Amino acid sequence: MAMPTPRDLFGGAITVRTAPDLVDASDLRQVPDTQEVFMYPDSSVSIIVEILQQVESSNLDDAIRFHFDSLAHDNSARSIRVERIFTIPNDRGDNTPSATILHGAQSVPKFNQSVPDQVNIYMALFRVQGKSVDLVVTFNVPTSSVDGGAVNNAGVERAEADFNQFVRSLRIVDFGLFA
Repeated sequence: MAMPTPRDLFGGAITVRTAPDLVDASDLRQVPDTQEVFMYPDSSVSIIVEILQQVESSNLDDAIRFHFDSLAHDNSARSIRVERIFTIPNDRGDNTPSATILHGAQSVPKFNQSVPDQVNIYMALFRVQGKSVDLVVTFNVPTSSVDGGAVNNAGVERAEADFNQFVRSLRIVDFGLFA
């Protein structure tokens, strides 16, 4: 596996360590100012970092479930499954919030096809206190795909390892981003 590469998000307000071969989707298409989107060059895996309005719940498990359910709604998912929710504490001593993590799956129809794709979802929620912001990182990892974009077991393992590196290394450098 290639060594992770430092990468600036949102003009350097956030830094992460990512796989070096990720493709920045903004080089290929329009991406909203509230998002950073990356793709794996050799599969249908996508990564979305999104600045969202904080959801009502003060319980972070409920809040990440809300974001997962919202993604399922946006994807027109036929079924969803939450496998586990846990916390990765930030023990670096900076002000970046700890990450609430959700591992789940969604059955997502694409292009009006009758057989939906099976997509593993790795999601992290960083609740930015005092800014009414939820920073959400989502890795979408297709494990069965009608159009052949599915990831094999090694690809799933790589995506999960990349997700863990991404989330554990995420550092908010400039909280002014959320003004």
